Order: sequence, then C-alpha cells, then structure tokens
Amino acid sequence: MLLIYTHKITPRFSYIMRHLFTRVLGIDVTFATKVEDFIKHTGPKITYTKQPLQNEFFVRSTDLLFEQGVNDFDITMGDWEGIPCFFTTGERSNLPYDIFAASFYLISRYEEYLPHLKDLHGRFPPGESFASKNGFLHLPVIDIWAFKLKQSLVNRFPQIIASDRFYTFKPIIDVTTSHCYSNRGLFRGLGGLLLDLGTFKFKRVGQRILVWFNARKDPYDNFYPLIDLHKKYGVKAMFFFQFASYSTYDKNVSPNNNNFRYLIKSVADYGVVSLAASYSSFNNNELLKTEKKRLSEVINRPVKYSRLRYNRVDIPATYRNLIETEFTDDYTMGYTHAIGFRAGTCSPFYFYDIALETQQPIKVHPFAVHDYALTTLNTEEEIMQKMDHMYRQIKQVNGNFIAIFSNELLGGDHKVDWMDLYNKVIQKYHV
Repeated sequence: MLLIYTHKITPRFSYIMRHLFTRVLGIDVTFATKVEDFIKHTGPKITYTKQPLQNEFFVRSTDLLFEQGVNDFDITMGDWEGIPCFFTTGERSNLPYDIFAASFYLISRYEEYLPHLKDLHGRFPPGESFASKNGFLHLPVIDIWAFKLKQSLVNRFPQIIASDRFYTFKPIIDVTTSHCYSNRGLFRGLGGLLLDLGTFKFKRVGQRILVWFNARKDPYDNFYPLIDLHKKYGVKAMFFFQFASYSTYDKNVSPNNNNFRYLIKSVADYGVVSLAASYSSFNNNELLKTEKKRLSEVINRPVKYSRLRYNRVDIPATYRNLIETEFTDDYTMGYTHAIGFRAGTCSPFYFYDIALETQQPIKVHPFAVHDYALTTLNTEEEIMQKMDHMYRQIKQVNGNFIAIFSNELLGGDHKVDWMDLYNKVIQKYHV
C-alpha cells in the first residue's frame, strides 16, 4: 500500500491519484493529511505538497488539483527525457514535472471548458487542442508519464507491489449506413437512382440495379465476413448500429425495416452490439432514450454502450445526458479527422465533471484512430505506417488500442482496398 500525503484531499486529487495509481499502474493507494500518519507509515510513501516533510519521495504540487472551477492560465511546455510535459516542479522535487496536475488537465478535458471555436457540427476541433498545438497529440502522454513514475517508485521502493496490465486491441465497426442500395424503401431507392442518373454516376446505377435484383451483394453488407475475421483471430470487436429515423445527417435504413432488424439481431449473436446515437438525438434525451429502448428490444439485452454521430462530444453536457439515459460506457472520445489521443491517454477513465467537481459514473474509452482520418493518405503503405506508430506507442504502455472503422468505408469503392487493409490491421495488431 502506497501512502500519499498532501495538505488537502480534494475530489480532483482523489480522482487523478486513483486513476494513475490504481487503474493505470495497479498500485493500491491511501491518503493522509496528518503528518503523524505519514511518519508512522512504514511502507512506500510520497508527499504531494509545496514542501517535503523529510527526505521522502517528494513531488512538488501545483495548485490545479486544489482549485475549483476553470481558470485560463498560460502553460509552458517542457521536456522530460524526450517526452513532452508541463507544470515544472523545481529542483527539490523527485519528478521534474507535476504529472498529476498535467494528467488531470488533459483527462478532464479542462481546455474544452474554456472559450473556443467549434466546428460546423459543434465539435471541439483537434487543431484547437493543447496537445495538437504542442506536437504531442500522437502520444498517450498520461500513460507514459505514469510508467516513468512507476520506474522511479520501484527504484526508491523495491518492495512496492504493482499488478500488471496487458495490451488490448479493440476494433469498432461504426454502422451509420448499413446498406448502400438495399432495404432503403421505394421512394429513397428511386430518389437515389434519379440522383445517380442526374449526376452521371452510371457505375452506381449499374451496381444499384444488380443489388435490387439480387445479382450482387450490397457493398456495405460486409458484416458476416467481418464476424468471421474477428472469430478467426479471437478479436473482441464491437458493432455500433444507428437505429434512428431519417433526417438530414441520419440516413441509415429505417428502424422499422424487418431485414435491418434481423441483421442487427444476427450480429448480436456473435458479439457486442450497441447504439450509434443519431445526430438528431444530440442534446435530445427523450429521442436518445427512444433509440436506446428500440435497439434493446431488438437484441433482447440492455444497451449500455454509446457512440455519438460524428464524434460529437460537448463537455460536460454530453456525458451528463448519457448518464441520464443510463449508458455506462462511451466510445466517442477522439477526433474524426485527426489521429491521436484527445484526452492524452490510451486507458479508459471515468469522466470528471469540473463544473460539478465530481467523478461521474460513466467510463470513457478513448480511441486512437478513426478510419476517416486515414483517407487523406494515398497508399496502404502510408496508412499502415501511421497505424504502426500508434500501435508502438500504445503497446509500450500496455494500453488499449481502439480503432474506429465504418462498414461504409470498408465496403466502398476507393483508391485503397479498405477491407484488405482491415484484414492486415486485425492480423497485425490483435496481439
């Protein structure tokens, strides 16, 4: 048991200490604010204050974990043996940076509470992020800092006990358009045909007709090959289906379509199926509850996991809405068009609501790669190089590699054979 002495135990302090030590490093911790409790403790112990008590392991604290609310302050970046870091501590500290405060700043999405420009869909743009501006978006810095801390503690306290954690790879299939041509209804089908003719997309016209007459499989209907691939390599993938009515940004098959409902039920027999919340349900809890309930009735089991259309996360309102709708886990924390770690970590974490100053009961699973962020690359080789880099960063800290792929892109006609690339991704990164 590691004892951490501090002058004041706040919700922020408890939250980040338990996350870093217990969830990331597997080290049991307890806290103390009385000097006599610290002195009489005979096991490993550290102090997190402004001044050390004795000659103990000391990390000089900044004020962030002892404040309330949000303050806009300047941050100076530094370098910790080749790893970007911030909140310097001074010479007397055993760590050159206050990684506890820095970790809280990133994982709480502190900067997303500050005034910022949103994009067309109301999202926090990756270019606005502190990590992107300082060139470390591609690094799971919180996990790297934690492992460097662990090494320092082991050097000081060889008897310290830390449980191992293991690398995992979890591909997620986003299904916001389950079929390209089939199961879309008479009027939508004819409308699509006329649009293709009007824009001279004769190849699509031919494909559409072949699918309608069952002479060719719908290109987006790749679910069973994906299931077979996952089974072959023992990969625990997840499928997120949009189950919503038609709207400007929600164009999936109708939730009333029996073929679509049967498909979802069949996929659920082989793996985890959950809800890709519609664009229209953003900030509309009643609609979100309806979508959740309808999907649950189809698969005959509770729907506890969420992903939001276009990765729309508005901190903190989005997570409050998901909690109210009784979701337990969310897989939206990341950027659609930028590779990297939006929250600075490749480990799941509970959302901390700064406005309420409390840890919330929803676990956030950050993803590192979204397939649409890779579409700007021209070749499969370039894409795999990007994926390799992310894999190496995550593997060295035994983190969770979550990658988002859409059945639409996997089945589309593109310059890169995405289904072939996905096969290689599964083979290479599942271990």
